[in-house]
Amino acid sequence: MRLKLFQRFFIASVAGLMLASCAVVDKVPLGMSREDVLKTYGSPTQFINLPNDGTRLQYTFQPLGRKVVVVDLDAAGRVASVRQVLAEAEFARIEVGKWTRADVEREFGSPSLMTRFGNWQGDVMTYRWSDKGGADMFYWVYLDANNVAQQVGQGMEFKDNFSERD
Repeated sequence: MRLKLFQRFFIASVAGLMLASCAVVDKVPLGMSREDVLKTYGSPTQFINLPNDGTRLQYTFQPLGRKVVVVDLDAAGRVASVRQVLAEAEFARIEVGKWTRADVEREFGSPSLMTRFGNWQGDVMTYRWSDKGGADMFYWVYLDANNVAQQVGQGMEFKDNFSERD
């Protein structure tokens, strides 16, 4: 019985986060002030300084969610762009051999999982996302010992079918 209550609470929490991420992307108009964004959507997961003297407000729904929404503010503190970055076209921007862990986290937030494999000499960053068709996916960024991306890849997330048990 407790497990069922926990499962329902967990599912409701994840659903709430997913709805919130959609709301951020859909309802932040260009030109909105930083103060209004923060008042409406709350404090982001991270504040990131951008090279153009702007700021990125990063709202991540990892490790269980499949979205990371970035709100880029210009130097005047106004919304210049809003986008959900866990998407194939966004991942394609990663430059193997050039991007560092810091670059990846600036663009995509903290990964849902950081792992090591016996045959790889560095960390592997794992992001959970959904493709255009709604399939649950993983995206991996393989870092070398110097935290530089050396390989990337994607694959489907296959889930076990859990039956309800007490």
